[in-house]
Amino acid sequence: MAKRERVVRMSVEQPLWRALTAYRLLTMVYAALLFAAAYRKFDQPGVAVGYLSLLAVWTLATHRRVANAASCTKGFLVADLAVALTGILLTPLADTHQRITEGGPTLPSIWTAGSVLAFALKGGWRWAGFASTFVAAANLVIHGGDPTRDTLHNVLLVWVASIAIGYVVEVARASEATLARALEIEAATRERERLARDIHDGVLQVLAMVQRRGTELGGEAAELGRMAGEQEVALRTLVSSGLVQPSRVSRDGSLGALVDTYEVEEPGAEEAELDLRSLLAPHAGSRVSFAEPGSPVVLPAPAARELAAAVGAALDNVRKHAGEGASAWILVEDWGDEVIVTVRDDGPGIPAGRLDQAEGEGRMGVALSIRGRLRDLGGSAELVSVPGQGTEVELKVPRGRTQ
Repeated sequence: MAKRERVVRMSVEQPLWRALTAYRLLTMVYAALLFAAAYRKFDQPGVAVGYLSLLAVWTLATHRRVANAASCTKGFLVADLAVALTGILLTPLADTHQRITEGGPTLPSIWTAGSVLAFALKGGWRWAGFASTFVAAANLVIHGGDPTRDTLHNVLLVWVASIAIGYVVEVARASEATLARALEIEAATRERERLARDIHDGVLQVLAMVQRRGTELGGEAAELGRMAGEQEVALRTLVSSGLVQPSRVSRDGSLGALVDTYEVEEPGAEEAELDLRSLLAPHAGSRVSFAEPGSPVVLPAPAARELAAAVGAALDNVRKHAGEGASAWILVEDWGDEVIVTVRDDGPGIPAGRLDQAEGEGRMGVALSIRGRLRDLGGSAELVSVPGQGTEVELKVPRGRTQ
């Protein structure tokens, strides 16, 4: 399994969950005191006693369910809202018609707002609007479609307040995601700088010395020196490129800004998505230049690997047909709806009709290794070659079809 480093920061919404927990307890007591103060005015006080007993048991039993977003599940939210709506609809059975028409409180009173606020904290303003609409409808029902001014005021207040809180929670979660990404980039930059110092003081200097001495000695040593020089350039590119995998930020806002950085990728470890840059960067060398965007180019893992394999096949063709002395350039472009990778070389180019002839002879390198891979991804591969001016291969992969 890949090694995982987790960084957790305090969630700005966690205090809201704690406040909601206290609010439910206090408003449950408040609803009981309201009933006790007007006990003799109820037509059926037994109905009120039964419901308020249920409300007290439910509030105490579910105390921990509103401690954070993880424990506050969708099923619990629906059940909690049902308890609140039941109390509102039972009010005409317990209280007098006169008290209700005069704007008297419902059985759960302001406890109902806690149920709506739980929707807001869990799912944002849309969930809050959904829950508060049911509460408003229940209040209209018990007033026979003719609510008092105070009732309308209270319903509108709950509706607006819950939606506003839900919106604030969504903004807070987006801010935490940004903070998590910033923390990840900062940590990765510091680690890269440390590795760059260590590598520069050791490996890179040794490779540079081997290249220099090999060139001086000539013969087979010169070839060894050339290879050492290529590896030095490739290593410098990897150290300086600063490839950082996309943040894995928790969907559960109660956990705060959660970053999962996969530091070591072991054989067999599967990922849903990969940064294409990390797969193409190893191709960079003394004769292969690599140009990349500053942000991750994320694709589904299978698509990223197939596209990288197609780029590798294009570079193999450069080495085979353009010669060892040819230079190549890899350009990665991320257009949002599609990813384009261009591989260009300064070789002699491909004579007209040569590719068709190669396919007729059974050599299917371009047809299968490049075009076949892109076709399977729903993309395309275009090859443009002018004799004496090199060859350019443009690989396009649409994001919507790389599943």
